[in-house]
Amino acid sequence: MRRSADMPSRHIHHGRTSEPDLFRQEPVERHFSSLKQVREAAETCERCPLYRNATQTVFGEGPAHAPVMFIGEQPGDQEDLQGKPFVGPAGKIFDRALEEAGVDRKLVYVTNAVKHFKFEPRGRRRLHKKPNAYEIERCSWWLDTELRLVKPRLAVALGATAARALLGKVTTISRIRGDFLKLPEREADGFVTVHPSSLLRAPDEASREREYARFVADMKAIGRHIPDVRA
Repeated sequence: MRRSADMPSRHIHHGRTSEPDLFRQEPVERHFSSLKQVREAAETCERCPLYRNATQTVFGEGPAHAPVMFIGEQPGDQEDLQGKPFVGPAGKIFDRALEEAGVDRKLVYVTNAVKHFKFEPRGRRRLHKKPNAYEIERCSWWLDTELRLVKPRLAVALGATAARALLGKVTTISRIRGDFLKLPEREADGFVTVHPSSLLRAPDEASREREYARFVADMKAIGRHIPDVRA
């Protein structure tokens, strides 16, 4: 794309330098009073190039004032097709772990740091590609708005991308996993654990069982910390 004379060469957002801002932005000064309004606005989001190949925006879902918000990385193949978060293979592991931990999914809000599916075509398959820093940053406004409206007491980051979006920096999951964190710039406390998709990549059955048990233990800790989400 040829750059016009008045097009900025770099874009500064929250003090960080990102890629050239060539895509239409949802005005950050716009005020939303309900999740319904935000969800409808996000349907036509073009804040980053991922909208070009995705089937649709996949917004969060759950109670309007859920006490716990779970934040994943991005929609997967099934989420992109169905328009709902956590309905693919990783979502099934997530649901099973919540059930075993005694946490009712209907009482929590579930969303993603990035709202469009990023993938690489491989024949008839669409293989997941990790969102980059620019895409996470461009989508952070939607997540911030969800947090402002839902007002959860606890925001749970599932994986490194979600942790980066929630904490505003790159974080080593193993260093803070399982700790309840005070987030000075958020109204909610924070909690970081792995994304359930990581369990699908475990090298063998013993590793999968061990990591799944750790994940269930994290969900139980969340249920003890916020009893309102217990089944």
